[in-house]
Amino acid sequence: MTRLELIGATASGLLFGFGLSLSQMVEPQKVQAFLDLAGDWDPSLALVMGGAVVVTALLFPWVLRRPASLSGASFSLPTRQDIDAPLVLGAATFGIGWGLTGYCPGPALSALTLGFWEPWVFVPAMLLGAWAGGGYARRGTASAAQLADV
Repeated sequence: MTRLELIGATASGLLFGFGLSLSQMVEPQKVQAFLDLAGDWDPSLALVMGGAVVVTALLFPWVLRRPASLSGASFSLPTRQDIDAPLVLGAATFGIGWGLTGYCPGPALSALTLGFWEPWVFVPAMLLGAWAGGGYARRGTASAAQLADV
């Protein structure tokens, strides 16, 4: 990693973490209140997500027209466009975990700095799950039926 890439990654990470804290996405209760459509729903996080969608919609076409990143590194964009069983299973697992705990990976890492004990339990479990899922995927090209039986 070049010095420019390191500076860019650090600045991006700090900005992302600051935004997560400012929007209160590092607070599980806030996230769970957003997901509680049948109860005391708090729609404020929809503004955060809407803001992210607007920024992406405005800037991603510009990014795609560039031959490389601002640091000169090449882009590696996904080429697959199909929806298969591993994608659905992974999305469902992510959503269930997010709903149960109120954490997703970015906010959980940011929450490590806030002095709460919960992210210190969640992050190692998340890393273990990512490791286990990666190992399962590396064992070979499992069929969609095999993955659906998990």
